[in-house]
Amino acid sequence: MTLPHLETLSLDERRRLEVIQGLERYRGQSTYREVEAAAAATLSLSVRNLKRLVRHYRERGIEGLKRQVRFDEGNVRVDDSWREFILERYRNGNRGTRKTSRAQIAKQVASHAAAIGSPNYPSRRTVYRILSGEIRQAEQKQKQRSIGWQGDTLTLTAKSGIEIAVEYSNQVWQCDHTPADIVVVDSQGDVLGRPTLTTVIDTYSRCIMGIHLGLEPPSAAVTGLALRHAILPKQYQRGYEPEALWESYGVPKYLYTDAGSDFTSAHIDQVASRLGIVLCLRRRPAEGGIVERPFGTLNREFFSTLPGYTTANAKPHLASINADACLSLEQLEGLLIRYIVDNYNQQPDARDRQHSRIERWRAGQMAQGKPPDERELDLLLMRQQRRRIYQGGYLRFANLIYRGEYLSGHAGADVVLRYDPRDITTVLVYQPQGTTDVFLARAHAQNLETERLSLAEAKAISRRLREARTEITNQSILSEIQSRVQFIDELLSAPPLPANHEDLPSDEASEPESSPAPKPLPAIRVYDYEQLRQSHGL
Repeated sequence: MTLPHLETLSLDERRRLEVIQGLERYRGQSTYREVEAAAAATLSLSVRNLKRLVRHYRERGIEGLKRQVRFDEGNVRVDDSWREFILERYRNGNRGTRKTSRAQIAKQVASHAAAIGSPNYPSRRTVYRILSGEIRQAEQKQKQRSIGWQGDTLTLTAKSGIEIAVEYSNQVWQCDHTPADIVVVDSQGDVLGRPTLTTVIDTYSRCIMGIHLGLEPPSAAVTGLALRHAILPKQYQRGYEPEALWESYGVPKYLYTDAGSDFTSAHIDQVASRLGIVLCLRRRPAEGGIVERPFGTLNREFFSTLPGYTTANAKPHLASINADACLSLEQLEGLLIRYIVDNYNQQPDARDRQHSRIERWRAGQMAQGKPPDERELDLLLMRQQRRRIYQGGYLRFANLIYRGEYLSGHAGADVVLRYDPRDITTVLVYQPQGTTDVFLARAHAQNLETERLSLAEAKAISRRLREARTEITNQSILSEIQSRVQFIDELLSAPPLPANHEDLPSDEASEPESSPAPKPLPAIRVYDYEQLRQSHGL
């Protein structure tokens, strides 16, 4: 008889073989029963079971020592009606957003058995075994829907079938928008609403590369402004400079986004073509966790600590939230930049606890080339408006009068204005020449050179001036901006009133000092130079 190789035996079976072979040496001797009892104790078997095992060994050799597998092993012996009941309850309990555990199903089985008067029903362990295949299949399906890690390398698969192994910084950027959970106000304290936050994330380091915070809804132009901020070296607002440096910038090789119109427009295609960026669309919304996860962190750790914080379910408290709001868009952006640079990018990501995001971005850099020329990015990424230059080199945009150097020589010419809606006090003036635009000059809003004014704030101020039937001029808008600053300064510098007003002298309590009436602003008349030119035949 050919004996099987010992390598095919388990450790337990080898131990049985050694003990039984030692017992066989005493076969036919008077001490056999004593050795048999000791062997049974060694194998933790009864003498009866040992005798059965010895008999199998004598008949079939080593094969007789192997454990016999039941033909129905792995199958749960339970009535088909109970099996269908368990699977149906589990599937119905996990449809949509509902979540039902296997322990809850076991309780439902016991409750159903009591209702129908059945004493024999599947135990909790049997319910778990029946559901094990269903749970394993659901977990496997969830793994297939999520982005895949192969070892230490993240592999992204685009909708077109392109597979990208993320191996270094600035290889793959991701971009997305969300309404920020905070309400902002204009320069007069009137509520403007919730701004839209756009972030650009480096997939390798999870570092925030750039942002755009504005009141415009998501669009290709907003995406362009966020990309412009991410591509160029960073500049900060005066008074909001972070302690650390926002070092990250550059041009990505791939831009990985969803299939929204704000990422698939002709404008974004033109930007990607000019900068050499490959546009890739996600296969499923579930694969956008890398760019969407920071939104939750920002709302939880940053926006929730500021006045005017709101959520999607805060409609009953909207009045109190609006009353609490006091941050302008400029102030919020400055605070947000400081949080990102000094806090978020300095923290380690969940997949790399040893290095901060900015350190991982720095370490994962390939050869960093020179950033694109800022004028080229202006052509691709900034908002555009067509205007005409008036006699004397003036422009009119958003109810503001602009003037720039060397524009007087282009009176009557049609030009293209490019601007950042977060600050329209300065616009860039281009002149179309064929298929390209040539930069002419920077134009500054008169009397507003030292201010910062967003397009949304300019519209809100113009609306208030129209309602007050006041002439809309640069001076009136400037006065509107400065009045709130003056009010806050006076409020902060005023001494606090005593707790008991009776402590005041009677003449002071009865005759409060009247503040001098503000001097009226001189009437400013705005001329339409184009109309004057046509009227005088110039």
